[in-house]
Amino acid sequence: MAVSVDAWGVDLDADLGVPSDPAGVVVFAHGSGSSRHSGRNRAVAESLRRDGYATLLLDLLTEREEREDRVTRRLRFDIGLLAERVAASVEWTSRAPATRGLPIGLFGASTGAAAALVAAAGTYLVRAVVSRGGRPDLAGNALSRVRAPTLLVVGGRDEEVLALNRAAAEQLAVLWRIEVVEGATHLFEEPGALDEVARLAGTWFRDFL
Repeated sequence: MAVSVDAWGVDLDADLGVPSDPAGVVVFAHGSGSSRHSGRNRAVAESLRRDGYATLLLDLLTEREEREDRVTRRLRFDIGLLAERVAASVEWTSRAPATRGLPIGLFGASTGAAAALVAAAGTYLVRAVVSRGGRPDLAGNALSRVRAPTLLVVGGRDEEVLALNRAAAEQLAVLWRIEVVEGATHLFEEPGALDEVARLAGTWFRDFL
């Protein structure tokens, strides 16, 4: 169902899906130039709902900001702003009637993974983080303050991003794991690649939510 998330005074459009008797809720932080309509994130969210988790897919930018970003490409790399929006969405999720009291996980893609990690570094509400083809290196000094177990999923053919993930993981002070999906490129468009991402994410959230 469509909802409006109050991100500390900014209304963000979002889609909330809640299965019967959910075991937890996963908030999605999309990557640069994407939105809550991302087909890849929606596919993973659908798989997680089948596993018994509520999902919140949201736009981290308002419509006006998205129009500006299509021209300047500036806001999609403003990790501080995006992380603030993710953190506010976590707070909203913890209070919303349909998800109140549920353990919360974060699923971030591309630059959204950095925003998710920065948000996770600032709150105890987040129990687990999963990154898909993410840029955790953009989280900077926040990496050492992340409190939630973190799974980094990277395509085996996405060599530059894989190297960045390995370097960033060494800065994490929590339990972490890198899972390489062999044969997959950055967008996991290869047959079966996204299914593997969903399987890995579901296992991680089952273990830590």
